[in-house]
Amino acid sequence: MDKVRDIVGLYMSPPQNALVFAVDEKSQIQALDRTAPILPMMPGTPARATHDYVRHGTTTLFAALDILTGSVIARNYRRHRSAEFLRFLKEVEAATPKDLDLHLVLDNYATHKTPAVKAWLLKHPRVVLHFTPTSASWRGLVERWFAELTRRKLQHSTHRSVIELERDIVTWTQNWNKDPKPFVWTKIADQILETLAGYCQRINDSRH
Repeated sequence: MDKVRDIVGLYMSPPQNALVFAVDEKSQIQALDRTAPILPMMPGTPARATHDYVRHGTTTLFAALDILTGSVIARNYRRHRSAEFLRFLKEVEAATPKDLDLHLVLDNYATHKTPAVKAWLLKHPRVVLHFTPTSASWRGLVERWFAELTRRKLQHSTHRSVIELERDIVTWTQNWNKDPKPFVWTKIADQILETLAGYCQRINDSRH
């Protein structure tokens, strides 16, 4: 309950002299190439494409969404470990004004809580992590951005290498940041807690 109120408070009433970011990772993004070229649209005939792909490897995209502006700090890494998460924290810290506190909303994934991460946070007190409750699907403003990336770019593209895929993601992110669109949070904490209570009650009733 306290975590819900804490995070919703950050989303709906960000503290002064601070930036709030929704942070997450989109792992296992595949570089896919179709087994045959897409046939262009012709008069009376829609564009056609095969449903078979050749896989050329994967990348993980770490992203931090500024909840006020909608701008995104994003980095691609080939692996998905605590080392990459810490590297991304350093990137976010370096890319933001030093006179502002940073509040990062993220999930309880184990790589976010390792001794190396905790040691770095002690040396950078302006960076504060706020962990969402377990299985909190309501948390993710940055998930909305991942959905936009997937819908508007990835699902319509082909890539013959991971390098090509990562280059495409970087270009799309740069274009997004030229005219970013914030995702507005609307649900107050009480509404979320009521929904969670109803879900828990249904689960409990189903066991009897």
